[in-house]
Amino acid sequence: MPAHTPHMTSEAQLAPLDSRYVAVSDLPWKPTPTRGIDMKILLLDEQTGLMTALFRWEPGTELPLHEHVEIEQTYVLQGSIVDDEGEVREGDYVWRPQGNRHIARSPNGALVLSMFLKPNRFLVGELAGKELK
Repeated sequence: MPAHTPHMTSEAQLAPLDSRYVAVSDLPWKPTPTRGIDMKILLLDEQTGLMTALFRWEPGTELPLHEHVEIEQTYVLQGSIVDDEGEVREGDYVWRPQGNRHIARSPNGALVLSMFLKPNRFLVGELAGKELK
């Protein structure tokens, strides 16, 4: 199936060109490979890697060194995300170009909306070589 919303129960009854109205509160939080970060996938196209998701970061969480394979965009709804280049705070937005590499941290926790054209590639530790899906 092309783009879809995992766990959206009414999606099976929709025609291919119908709009998808997503009740985000009904979607489950799914753990990511990084302890302390959970996600709700809002849109996923497994063939291309396109993904839009909410990410919930627990205070003190660190996302290991990773590379953005394509442009990544993040809007912070609550809290903040920090790396060596700066901090994106509640109500602010950051986008990262293809090839950008960084370690992201959330000292006080965060809730963010992120959009990916392709999944990140992890470069170190137990996540090395894995993609976030």
